[in-house]
Amino acid sequence: MSKVFSITKGLDNLGALRTGGQGSVYKGRRMGPVISAVKLLPTPIHTEDINDKNFRNFQNEVEKLKKVNEQPNPNVVKILSSGLTESGGFPYIEMEYIEGPDLEELLKPPHDPIFTVKETLKLADQLANALAHCHIAGVKHGDVKSNNVKYNVHTGNYVLLDFGLAIMSDEQRRTSIRHAGAIEFMAPEQNTGAMYFQTDIYSYGIILFELLAGQVPFPLNDEGETSRNAVMVAHMESPAPDVLELRRKHVPPGWPAEKQELEMCVPQWLLTVVDTCLQKDPEKRYPNGMALQEALFLSSADRENFVAGAQSIEALKTQNATLTAELLDLRVRETNNEGMLRIPRRLVAGILIILVALVGYGSYGIFKKPEVQVVIKRDTIVKVKKVIVPDTVGRAHRLRMQHVRDSIAAVADSAKKARPHKKKRKKFLGIF
Repeated sequence: MSKVFSITKGLDNLGALRTGGQGSVYKGRRMGPVISAVKLLPTPIHTEDINDKNFRNFQNEVEKLKKVNEQPNPNVVKILSSGLTESGGFPYIEMEYIEGPDLEELLKPPHDPIFTVKETLKLADQLANALAHCHIAGVKHGDVKSNNVKYNVHTGNYVLLDFGLAIMSDEQRRTSIRHAGAIEFMAPEQNTGAMYFQTDIYSYGIILFELLAGQVPFPLNDEGETSRNAVMVAHMESPAPDVLELRRKHVPPGWPAEKQELEMCVPQWLLTVVDTCLQKDPEKRYPNGMALQEALFLSSADRENFVAGAQSIEALKTQNATLTAELLDLRVRETNNEGMLRIPRRLVAGILIILVALVGYGSYGIFKKPEVQVVIKRDTIVKVKKVIVPDTVGRAHRLRMQHVRDSIAAVADSAKKARPHKKKRKKFLGIF
């Protein structure tokens, strides 16, 4: 594409992307392959002097825009630079170029005239995130509309573009609105040039309405002054039509019957959010993007269920902490006793009883008085020690000892089977 004119030194204009009453957007290129989108505002600033009110306002608002990019946000376009054109003194804002269609294009053929509920919820969350990010930085966008929200084909995110009205004075905004083509998205207070955080909330509600219903609440029939006035009056006085009735009217006939019925099941909480955003009185809307984000989060589930769920989670966390501490204690004790033979109490008691029995039996043999036998001869009676033990006594002794050995072997075998994973054991008291 041939160069039309130089916006400023080092920034070439590659042609208009779109034009409107609030300024024109051009495709720009700096040195190298970097492509950007440049918004030129319609009201020129003749002197770059701090004493010039318009220049001072422009500088103040540009400083706010810089705050928007201090923390990067995937749903807000990045502001690259700003200044005045070399010729004409028109203020400009240079932004990153987002590759992909805008919402206005996504609602036209060959695309479906309405969004699915799932995709609407995705956009509702991401656009609320963008507004919250801007409002935290103190920036009111002022021009939230379908063709200022793009779908980034590289990231899959919806991105809020074009901060043109954010840096306009009240008088510039009043003049711009009279000729703007986005009167369908403007809040009632914008007719007088006023702009609040709630102004962005109203336009947000219009976008959600359009995605669900397949059209804005108050369509603009033509660009004539009469039609524009009618839309402005409707925003100030008329209630929005039934979104579900319009949605049923615009459901694509090519969708399967099951999908058509499923897509009519729009959550009531989402309809409530849209209705709150479209209140005529700014005070009755969500006060800013942060409150809108919170409403989306809390409205997606019953508040009581949310609180109960939070309490259950805390209880589970406490129980988990207790169990973790007990497990750690067991592991420490197991590590300290690694390799030691741990014998059940009943086994130890049995071994002790057997040992006592053996000691008692041995003691009995040592301290027992020796038996004597009297041998009568013809002339003399002699006392001698007993040297022959009857065979029945020896046999009983052998049986008792065998029984003791069998008992010890059985108990040791039982202990070994109780802990089969411990292959090597240290000796217990040097015995086992």
